[in-house]
Amino acid sequence: MFTHREQEDFHPESSLVVKLAKKILPMTRSHYPEKFVVLEHGRYLFTSTFITLLIVEFSDIMFALDSIPAVFSITTDAFIVYTSNIFAILGLRSLYFMLSGVMELFIFLKRGVSVLLAFVGIKLLLPLFSHYVFGYEIHIPILVSLGIILGTLVISILASVPHYLKIKNGT
Repeated sequence: MFTHREQEDFHPESSLVVKLAKKILPMTRSHYPEKFVVLEHGRYLFTSTFITLLIVEFSDIMFALDSIPAVFSITTDAFIVYTSNIFAILGLRSLYFMLSGVMELFIFLKRGVSVLLAFVGIKLLLPLFSHYVFGYEIHIPILVSLGIILGTLVISILASVPHYLKIKNGT
């Protein structure tokens, strides 16, 4: 993320979800971009659009399962853990489409997000390792964490403003 590289080509047919779906589900070879299931020769067949939906939903499930341990590091209340994950899944797509539209304008936002991911990783590991290294637990307060998160986002957006103005003015 810190260095700009060309993205690797993604080949959906090599995806585990696509391979499993093609083995289990009856598929059509024709392309129907607006239908999940079609009737061909008296049989109901799934389309590639349905496979796309499967991949998106599978990704949502993976993100939801991945975030459960992180929430348990904050609270042990199961109600809060599950409801926060449900609301996160509901907002995930709308947030993605909102961010995908501005990512080209704010060129330093990716770097800012990677700094935030590193900070979160350090924040989660610091109490564990500080206990063994220093003999006591180091804890970063919530307000300090919030300040670092907001500061990093604001700095990465403000650093991108000259690039945005250059695009807007057409120079």
